[in-house]
Amino acid sequence: MPFVVIYDANALFGNTQRDLLIRLAQSGLVQAKWTHAILDEVQRNLAAKLPDIAPAKLERLRELVIDAVPDCIVEGYEPIIEGLKLPDPDDRHVLAAAIKANAQVIVTSNLRDFPVETLATWGVEAKSPDDFVLDQIDFDDRVVWACVQQIADSRTQPPQTIYDVLDALERAGLVEAVAALRS
Repeated sequence: MPFVVIYDANALFGNTQRDLLIRLAQSGLVQAKWTHAILDEVQRNLAAKLPDIAPAKLERLRELVIDAVPDCIVEGYEPIIEGLKLPDPDDRHVLAAAIKANAQVIVTSNLRDFPVETLATWGVEAKSPDDFVLDQIDFDDRVVWACVQQIADSRTQPPQTIYDVLDALERAGLVEAVAALRS
């Protein structure tokens, strides 16, 4: 059975990175989870950064993200939030969801907001998206390559090659993971 991971909002923000993380979950390497609160944050941040995107399009994206991974929504974590202490209190819901889902990893770009000592108490580790994907490459690079190829195959307007996708992932911050895939 794959291990459980929580994808934080910042991990789901960029299109190509989100696509890869979801495809990794679809492949069965991991059991990815998130909450409605995490998706709310993704929508708010996308709307703020890209104000030309229609609200209906953002809602459709949310539906697609939920439908992409069976059993991805964590519920019932809210009572845990108040008892948690993190540098940014607004991140407690992510840790609470990880605890409720028995997740081993939180994939986040805000590592400083998830101290190792605090997470260790709950048997959870925070990893950057780059380190997380690098771990998946170490586990089964063929599956990760297949996910990258699926992204390239799905990009038809304009068409993209696998190298275009790797370039996009590198620009998104997956520098070490892309280097490992290219070698």
